[in-house]
This record gives sequence, C-alpha cells and structure tokens, in this order.
Amino acid sequence: MRGLYRHGLLLAWLLLTAMPVSAGTATVAAASSLQFALTEAAERFEHDTRHTLRLNFGSSGNFRRQIAQGAPFELFLSADERYVEALHDEGHTRDEGVIYAHGRLVWLQRPGQAKSFGDAPMAGVEQALARHAKGERPRIALANPEHAPYGVAAQQALTHAGLWDQTEPLRVLGENVSQAAQFALSDDAQGGLVAYSLALAPPLVDRSEYILIPEGWHDPLRHRMVLTCKAGDTAQAFYTWLQQEEGRAIFQHYGFSTD
Repeated sequence: MRGLYRHGLLLAWLLLTAMPVSAGTATVAAASSLQFALTEAAERFEHDTRHTLRLNFGSSGNFRRQIAQGAPFELFLSADERYVEALHDEGHTRDEGVIYAHGRLVWLQRPGQAKSFGDAPMAGVEQALARHAKGERPRIALANPEHAPYGVAAQQALTHAGLWDQTEPLRVLGENVSQAAQFALSDDAQGGLVAYSLALAPPLVDRSEYILIPEGWHDPLRHRMVLTCKAGDTAQAFYTWLQQEEGRAIFQHYGFSTD
C-alpha cells in the first residue's frame, strides 16, 4: 500500500510539472495611433511569453480621464506625454514612465485624386476649399482636438498654414485618430490629417496615399508610456519588452521614431 501511495504521489507530481505554467494577464490602454503597431507587438509578446494582453485603443485624453477615475488599466501608452505626466502628478502611476516613440502627422486620402501633392502638404485641403467654393462640401477629417493628440497636431498644422478658420464648415471630427482615418477615406471626404502609423498599416496602405506634414508645423508628438499603480507582473514584462530591440523595431516599422 505504501508503495502504491508513493507511486501515486510521484505520478501526481509528474503530471503537475508537465502542465504549462499559468501566465498572467494585463489590461492595456493605448492611443489609437498604435492600433496596428501594438497589436503586432502584443502578438509576438504573447507568443514568446504565454502571457495574455487585453488591448484597448482610444484617445489618449479619454484614457487619461478614465485612469484618474479608477479604470483598471495597468499600462498606459499615450500619444501625448502630458497626459502621463498629469497622471503621475496625481499619484496614479508608479513613476513618470518613458518616451517610447515620436509620431508624425500625414495628410491621408484615397488614391488617384485629381491633383498630385507636389511639394504642398496642404494641397488636399486647398482642393477641398476650392470644391467648397463651387458649392460642394467635401469633408476634411481629423481627430477631436479636445482629447486626441493627433487632433491637436492637425489643428496646429492647419493654423500654421492659415487654413483653420476656412476649413470650419468642412471638418468632421473622429473620436480618435483611428476613426478619423476611416472618415478620411470615406466617399464624401477629400481626406484627413491622421497618424503616419495608420497610413503604413496593412489595411490602409493599399487603398490610400499620403504626404508627411512638416514636423515644425505642430508641437512634437512625444509618446510616453507608464505603468499605473494597478500594474502586475505581466504589465511590467510587456513594458520592459517594448523598450527592447524587438519592440522598438515594430514601432519603427510603423513610422515611429524611437531615438
């Protein structure tokens, strides 16, 4: 009997050690400009570590407010570092986080438009205004500047070009920059000012064209990420992984600068 008991214990131990080690789960809030880049990064991280990530994409400003109100996000990747700094000042994060990327703004439109870009980044906007003067109403899409960093950059770029006030009747605002990109490629739109990372994403690259907006036309788009006070080991591991070579390479592939 004693031998059978020992044999049973040994068998149970072998079965337990043969089972995969359970991996953790982390809930992530990320700017919608990261929709494709971070999804690819998360897939690689999950494959390598067997951890699970719950990705939530939206406007950085909305996530900043939700985290301050107690939302259970463990890692926050913002498209504007000021939202992270505000959360840190209010005691909602472990520290000040790190800058993980710098973004760019582009004019995005459907391919084959009547006039080429040439050297004029706002040629598409000027075309829309010309059509409006003829009685048409082509839409110009951008993210809502009230809570979306790329919307702020779009407003600044239009203001720099002297076109902000003129475009008021044509503007359509997306809740975030990903929605603005969808609006920009709709049938009734001339185009829109959106994140470069979205213009390079596989679902858009074959059905759109773009031109980069000069960086000096708007404030720098410094993307900062931070662990919240709710962060666990999985969030910490992903935070570290994104700062390493493989994570940085994915950001670079989608047009982000990681210097």
